[in-house]
Amino acid sequence: MDNALLEMRMVSKTIGKKPIIDGLNLRVDRGSILALCGDNGAGKSTILRMIAGILQQSSGDITVNGLSWKRDRYRYAEVIGYMPDNYRFGGGLSAEEHLAFWSKLRKAPKERVPELLELVGLSDVRRKPVSAFSKGMRQRLLFAQALLARPALLVLDEPTNGLDPFWMETFINLVQTVKNEGQSVLFSTHQLDVAESCADRLVFLSGGKIVQEGRSASLRNLYGRKDGASHDGTTP
Repeated sequence: MDNALLEMRMVSKTIGKKPIIDGLNLRVDRGSILALCGDNGAGKSTILRMIAGILQQSSGDITVNGLSWKRDRYRYAEVIGYMPDNYRFGGGLSAEEHLAFWSKLRKAPKERVPELLELVGLSDVRRKPVSAFSKGMRQRLLFAQALLARPALLVLDEPTNGLDPFWMETFINLVQTVKNEGQSVLFSTHQLDVAESCADRLVFLSGGKIVQEGRSASLRNLYGRKDGASHDGTTP
């Protein structure tokens, strides 16, 4: 039996006349964690948005658990939990109200709301408006909503942006727990130490193409030190 949960086959995305993603082949196995690494403009967010169904690929095929967004839209959406980067929370809703709303959309048990607020450390501020939250607190709330329906695949766009060291370590432990429960995780990051700490496989992108993948020390030699800075002082 094929162990692939997510498969992208010769996927391309062109905006206007500009190619953003070019002939990408990518897979995420069941019960595994894959990190997409690369600098700004490498194509990480575009790839994740196509997987989430927010953007449609210009060509190629994307399937999750054998389902295609084009052919099986509702069933496809049920197996994915998506965490966007820089999501704009509207209105004056609290963290609890946001999760309750999302739980109804995802048909998740209402008991998941307090459970997940506790998991991401927001129980004490559950009734405060999210507009008053820090960047890191909003990130934790977004991570909680991605977990609501226990999806087969978590798709996380820069999930550790704005997190302090304690919550960054907690995130690493949480995604390992998700993996141990049989779910798969695909996340983007510019922080090489985070990717190495929790991912089974790292994929480096440049110009919408995969330029290197693996877990060996040679990847660090090519793309940067433990602090995430590359040899020329930039962030990979």
